[in-house]
Amino acid sequence: MVTTLQLKPIDDATLEEIGFSWHTDSDGTKYVSDAVVEVTQAEADTYYEATNAIYDMYVEAAEYVIANNLFFDLGIPFNLIEMIKKSWENDVHWHIYGRFDLAGGIDGQDIKLIEFNADTPTALFETALLQWGILKSNDMDDEKQFNNVYEAISDNFKRLVTLFDDTSSFDEHYDGWKILFSCVAGNDEEEATTRLLQQMATDAGFVTHFEYLNNVQFDDTGVYDAEGNQYEYWFKLYPWEDIAVDEPELATTLSNIMLNQKAIILNPAYTLLFQSKGMLAILYELFPDSPYLLQTSFEPLNGIKQVEKPVFGREGANTKIINADKSVASQTDGPYDNYKKVYQEYVEFPKDIHGAKYQAGLFFAYEACGLSFRKGGDILDNMSKFVGHIII
Repeated sequence: MVTTLQLKPIDDATLEEIGFSWHTDSDGTKYVSDAVVEVTQAEADTYYEATNAIYDMYVEAAEYVIANNLFFDLGIPFNLIEMIKKSWENDVHWHIYGRFDLAGGIDGQDIKLIEFNADTPTALFETALLQWGILKSNDMDDEKQFNNVYEAISDNFKRLVTLFDDTSSFDEHYDGWKILFSCVAGNDEEEATTRLLQQMATDAGFVTHFEYLNNVQFDDTGVYDAEGNQYEYWFKLYPWEDIAVDEPELATTLSNIMLNQKAIILNPAYTLLFQSKGMLAILYELFPDSPYLLQTSFEPLNGIKQVEKPVFGREGANTKIINADKSVASQTDGPYDNYKKVYQEYVEFPKDIHGAKYQAGLFFAYEACGLSFRKGGDILDNMSKFVGHIII
């Protein structure tokens, strides 16, 4: 059973002052829960250990996919394959951050991997800042969380230069390198997230600038802002698969920029391997005895309740829960139905006293660094709620 602690919510005006404008969902309900999940220190430690172990398995699985040319199985667009290979081969292409979605971990339930949002994960602003803000607004400054997301990502930016576990040598290697941060104009959540990442990089010591994606200039010689200033790094909060399908000329130019070593693109192209839910089937093939993995296949599973989902998709769209007798228990619509499907063994999420279900989100930046939860029903879609936590 999930236990929660009721707190006083932060008012909308204060949320908007700190840049959090997406506080109310389309049905008028609040996106951020006014309660936090109670987690023990032992449970937090178990989440940490599980997340690190799962990331290590992803690294091994990516090696396997590349070595055996399994890109088609994962639904990877052909025009990104060379970028994926080259970014994987060179350590300068550092994975800045991602978020694992996990079932279990509370009240003795086993932790199970649901998927990995490795390229453009949501809920960063909420996890890194808002959770602490909720405690602070309730005069709970001394309470604990499993949450050092801000510091962990800042350190990961330093590793772009040092390439070392220890970031203390950053100043010795730093030479005024610049990072341009970009997202699509008109999306408050994506812009706030991108600007938060920009601040993390600024705090790490980089020279940074923000530019909407439509104003960024590209050619084979590099990445430039609207004023023609060139940047050694470009962070884009824009999915790699969308670049490949919707912007094929840009994909070609970015490939030339990367192969010519004119700029490093973040998150790296290889994170698309991690992002593909097809990797869940590869993981289960390689590590069938892992306690963290659910049975997953590219073909429907026989005789068990399962979840069908597209290899690329967001916010629970185009997801089906299929009963053991092949009847559909529930499903969602969305724009991702044309993608290849995977079939994952169904697992129950932990519930609270009211029957609401909770999925854990674990941010990863070199190591597991931050816990939060999403609350909803059988399929956690874009109407699910963000829930913070407290260690008791």
